[in-house]
Amino acid sequence: MNRKELDPTQSPGAAFGQLLRTSRDEHGWTQDDLADRMGYSGTHVSAVETGRRSPTPHFANSADKALGTGDQFARRARAARTTALLDGFPEYVAFEGIAEEIRLYEIGIIPGLIQTPEYARVLANSAVRRGTITTEQADARVAFLAARQAALTRAKPPVVIAVMDESCIRRPIGGAEVMARQLQQLIDFAELPTTVLQVAAFDIGERRPFDLPVNLLTLPDRSVVAYAESQTQGHLDRETTSVLPMLAAYHQLQAEALSQADSVAMIEEVRKGTP
Repeated sequence: MNRKELDPTQSPGAAFGQLLRTSRDEHGWTQDDLADRMGYSGTHVSAVETGRRSPTPHFANSADKALGTGDQFARRARAARTTALLDGFPEYVAFEGIAEEIRLYEIGIIPGLIQTPEYARVLANSAVRRGTITTEQADARVAFLAARQAALTRAKPPVVIAVMDESCIRRPIGGAEVMARQLQQLIDFAELPTTVLQVAAFDIGERRPFDLPVNLLTLPDRSVVAYAESQTQGHLDRETTSVLPMLAAYHQLQAEALSQADSVAMIEEVRKGTP
């Protein structure tokens, strides 16, 4: 039977999944065997083992009880959730790491894959001040983003197409110096041979097809995965009937957005206006 290879260094969730599989194998149990003892389905256990689903505290406690591991899984689950990631996002990141094409659309902030460390840190620290995450979660969030960015420098990097609402480059984050470095990062990104950068200017008005950020991934088998999120929830979609219309809408967005040359010129103007 083919089994997905796990990389426990990829994320805390992947480390949890690897440990769960190892412990289950040591008992000689199948996923269904463990699921029966935990009160879950075999599909649920499989999703946690492969990092496609985050372990909840209840799941971790049930695993500890079934496998006789004290509080080992409970502690791992806490670590796996320290980045305060939305549901669906860890699974999306696993697909992102193997995608051949990545299409991004963002409103208000620079897309994570193109953020500078300083810009990302400002956003994380702001969430700490608002009380939505802890300092430890902020550190984990910034480190997690750095790991995602590093994964894109693989031997055969994906094509990354980023369309940003104009608000992304005009909304000041972290002060003049942080923004100046971030805008320069965008300009440098646009010069890469495997990237496309476009700004969806304010004047496209009602022709903007998306009201929320959207990520679209083309996988090695040419299937497309869509990920979108609100303030409190993320959603991963692999259904062709719903994903293909989103891909068509993205193409419409690109047609309405500025060309890459005009987008870079706008970013340059904004950057020069930053002391």
